[in-house]
Amino acid sequence: MKYKLYLILVLICASCVPNKKDSNEINIYSQRHYKVDEIQYKNFEELTGIKVNVTKANADELIQRMKNEGENSPADLFITVDVGKLWQGSDMNLFQKISDDFDYENIDPDLLDPNNFWVPLTYRSRVIVYSNDRVDKNELSTYEDLANEKWKNRLLVRSSSNAYNQALMSSLIANLGYEETSKWSEAVVSNFARDPKGSDRDQVKAIAAGQGDIAIVNSYYIGLLLSSEKEEEINAGKSVSVFFPNQGEDERGAHINVSGIAITKNAPNKENAIKLIKYLTSVNAQKTYVNNSYEYSVNPSVEPDEIVQKWGDFKKDPLDLNMLGIKRNDAIRIFDKTGWK
Repeated sequence: MKYKLYLILVLICASCVPNKKDSNEINIYSQRHYKVDEIQYKNFEELTGIKVNVTKANADELIQRMKNEGENSPADLFITVDVGKLWQGSDMNLFQKISDDFDYENIDPDLLDPNNFWVPLTYRSRVIVYSNDRVDKNELSTYEDLANEKWKNRLLVRSSSNAYNQALMSSLIANLGYEETSKWSEAVVSNFARDPKGSDRDQVKAIAAGQGDIAIVNSYYIGLLLSSEKEEEINAGKSVSVFFPNQGEDERGAHINVSGIAITKNAPNKENAIKLIKYLTSVNAQKTYVNNSYEYSVNPSVEPDEIVQKWGDFKKDPLDLNMLGIKRNDAIRIFDKTGWK
């Protein structure tokens, strides 16, 4: 009798355990806040019948949340707009490696993680934009030249707490060394037209308003301005041109960063997570990204949006993108030391 009762209890308990193979959902922790992502998830749901649940917050909050949740985390995927945060998550043992049999055929190998902890979804360049009225394109050359005194009271940029600026500074440290980058930052700060503030869009609007002549911004923001429904933003976008730094024959190329995706260490819906990664890196999904967010596709066969194509091709810095995370603390120290607010 006792044995039968025990067997019944075991069967009842077993029936309470969800069957992961029958899961029909996927849970994403995402830093991205773009409308195109909603389009992608809706298309994926219609294609597969798998429901996509998204929790949005900034990357640091999501990383801390995954750490606190540990094995009980419901997250299957982590998505961020900064590869430095992808490296941080992998360094904290929050992700699992992508399977060796994952098909990377449609992804530019220069954009892949050598350690296989994340997959790139899109990329962008941190470019220099300049006033069409007050700057001659021939005055521009490299990121390093932004330290030149000719830019005094002319340079606009957002704050040092911004992940895009931290990534750029990290790349400079990796390429030039700590000391040289510190000197560069000190000189750049002395060239600011105003204290750093606002978004990348705001830097372009400030150029249009005559508050500065050049700015450091992510490339896709110009596409967003030019395609905006607001006349003020369209006019701001038209007031500037895009310049990719460090394009000379002996130069390393322009700095890039990626939006990327990683499978969490204890993903409860791993099979669905892999399906979504494969979908988001497919040709159709990549076309959806470039035509809505004005980012660059990680698939070399997918052309940029028409607006972006007008800026021309550019040479990319071949730096291992994980260095944007590895050098992040050094970058923050330089910002603090040199007074970049």
